[in-house]
Amino acid sequence: MPVAVGPYGQTQPSCVDRVKMGFMMGFAVGMAAGAMFGTFSCLRIGMRGRELMGGVGKTMMQSGGTFGTFMAIGMGIRC
Repeated sequence: MPVAVGPYGQTQPSCVDRVKMGFMMGFAVGMAAGAMFGTFSCLRIGMRGRELMGGVGKTMMQSGGTFGTFMAIGMGIRC
């Protein structure tokens, strides 16, 4: 498939680049949501200190990975 060229000579990103960009955007949004929800849920059950940081970090990674995967799939479908 030929690569589209814009009006000023720039090329469009490839499909793999779009999927990677979608994953990174989704991962960032998921990490932010995981920080909010993870902090609230860990504080609600009484975690403090190192245990709190571990719980929030785990929630951030899980939600970031999940949302990033779905965003990558969505960007792959649009290619």
